[in-house]
Amino acid sequence: MKKKVIVINGSGGAGKDTLCEMAGKHYKIMNVSSIDPIKKIAKDNGWNGDKSEKSRKFLADLKTLFVEFNDLPLKYLLEKYDVFKNGDEEIMFVHIREPREIAKFKAEIGENCYTLLIRGRVGARTAWNNESDDAVEKYDYDFYYENCKPLEDAEEDFIQFMRETIRKIG
Repeated sequence: MKKKVIVINGSGGAGKDTLCEMAGKHYKIMNVSSIDPIKKIAKDNGWNGDKSEKSRKFLADLKTLFVEFNDLPLKYLLEKYDVFKNGDEEIMFVHIREPREIAKFKAEIGENCYTLLIRGRVGARTAWNNESDDAVEKYDYDFYYENCKPLEDAEEDFIQFMRETIRKIG
């Protein structure tokens, strides 16, 4: 299988990490997020790791500041991409929330970079009162996955979706 980069997005609680873990049972994956270096800075300065609305806004705002200051999130992802290219992983899942940051990353990577929106269960929270979380639907993704199966059926359904998707993109 040719290496694939999949930018994965979805509202908080849509199940992205769980689906990536499931994919990791069937493919060699690398799973990274543009917020990872921001979380490290936040933890080093008092953030306790919670995912409350207040914390999500704090992280989103801090990320925006670093994007504007030195593009830290993109630099981090490009470093991870270099590791991926030279490793034995088949799929690199890249978590990016903001449409403009998705477009920027995709432009840097070029071909073999696809976008996937995970939509959560009906009734799942979709508004978090921060620009990053609340703008996930404002991008024209290559693929969409409705994460609406019970957990015990989700893995089989998602892996079938991944197989079909990989077949389509070559």
